[in-house]
Amino acid sequence: MSASPDLLTRPVLGGPVLRGGVWRLWPALIPALLFAPVVWSPPLNHDVAAILDFSQRWLAGERLYVDLIDVNPPLIFVLNLIPAAIARMTPLGAVVALELCLLGWGLLAWWLSVAVRDRAAEGRAERAFLDVLPALFLFAGGYDYGQREHLMAVAALPYLLAAARRSEGARPRHGLAAAVFAAVGFALKPYFLGVPALVELLVLLRRGWRRRDGVPWTMAAVWVAYAASLPLLFPAYLGAVVPMVMSNYLDISDHTALGVLLVSRMAAILALLVPMLCVAFMQANAFPRTLAAAAAGALASAVAQHKGWSYQIVPIEHFTLAMALVLAAQWLDASGAIRSAKTAVRAAAVFGGMFGLYVISNSEAPWKELDYGHDLVSGLSAILQRVAPGAPVLVMSPGIYPIYPAVNYAGSRMTLRTMNMWMLEGAYQTCLPDGRRYRAPGEMGEAEAMVFRDVSAAFAAHPPAAVVVDKQPGIPWCGSEFDFLAYFERNPVFAAAFSHYRLDTEWDRYLVYVRP
Repeated sequence: MSASPDLLTRPVLGGPVLRGGVWRLWPALIPALLFAPVVWSPPLNHDVAAILDFSQRWLAGERLYVDLIDVNPPLIFVLNLIPAAIARMTPLGAVVALELCLLGWGLLAWWLSVAVRDRAAEGRAERAFLDVLPALFLFAGGYDYGQREHLMAVAALPYLLAAARRSEGARPRHGLAAAVFAAVGFALKPYFLGVPALVELLVLLRRGWRRRDGVPWTMAAVWVAYAASLPLLFPAYLGAVVPMVMSNYLDISDHTALGVLLVSRMAAILALLVPMLCVAFMQANAFPRTLAAAAAGALASAVAQHKGWSYQIVPIEHFTLAMALVLAAQWLDASGAIRSAKTAVRAAAVFGGMFGLYVISNSEAPWKELDYGHDLVSGLSAILQRVAPGAPVLVMSPGIYPIYPAVNYAGSRMTLRTMNMWMLEGAYQTCLPDGRRYRAPGEMGEAEAMVFRDVSAAFAAHPPAAVVVDKQPGIPWCGSEFDFLAYFERNPVFAAAFSHYRLDTEWDRYLVYVRP
């Protein structure tokens, strides 16, 4: 039997069409696939690596939010138990296992994105571009590949495609499955809930109040079940961690909420988002409007967090670029310029290239990966592989990067209960009024006292193979530099244990001490 003359009107991810027609999409996939070796090359994103390490430690017996203290809600650690378990039960390392799981996350989003669409109702250029858009969402995450914002954007795409059809009165196939998948992505951070709130409001305004729709109730059920599980499964998170976050973490920022909008990477995407919002709401097609609502929700999330960090901008970029390029594809279809499937694939390849070029020009990929052999991660991981391969190590640093993923690559085991010294950063955001550099133990707040006491006690009870001290503490200068060693050596328990260590290496901003 001969193939259909226009295979782009048929599903591409399953059955005989996968064997007979999907290969015509390969030119359009090239821009996305060019990012694949980039995101699979070191260094792994530092936050992603840190969360993976905590999940490995949790799986090994340490208690989340008791022995392991972090500001993130538990869902991301639960998801990372999957690659942690794969690494534990197979010869695969944890980083490779994580990358396989991220690929599976993207493939699920791709399958759902195709399943919820009415591809026959789409123009040729639009159809070809939407067929490869999930791959762009996955691989164009660049250095932020695997971050919570990136996972959310990937999981949101099939939901947004389905929401566009729902706003026009349709009931997409697998719409509930897409909603559940997206609900998990949105649950990774409470800030993300602004995205479905705006999207569902748009659907409601377009479709009306009377038509029944189980999608918002299904998503709400997922979130309610997750929230209800917190006091039952993770009581320490609500009872101990959340108060610490409120008092010691939320105000650690280089930006105000308004200042986030002035970050260069944010300003660049806003220059595209603002005019595209006007265009999207002036034309008739539902999907660009849905992407516009999602981009606005992602922008609200980034502003609310007032950090201005690159990964918080990723979903704004993904939704905005998709909106602009879908509008361009629809314009080509309406103009009559696309007369064949081959031409449509070429147009989709150009759009994918534009998506990729924007990411390259405004993010750290692939420059960070190309420079890996000369960066802090590779240097520090080489030192740890020499002094503490597979052994416990105490790290005193305000930053997660480059400590992570250096410890992941070295196979070292962190002994600190937190990923970094963020509690001390929170405790010393301002200078003490009497000019002293450090508080006396009796003057410390609960979080600082816990760090001062527990780091010293754990260090003395289980001396690590190495101690890494960052000479840049990330704490304001107050007459003198904050010195982590000087701070903890005021505790006689720590001082006695540290007297057995000697300086092994002074490299870049780090001092590395080892036990003879």
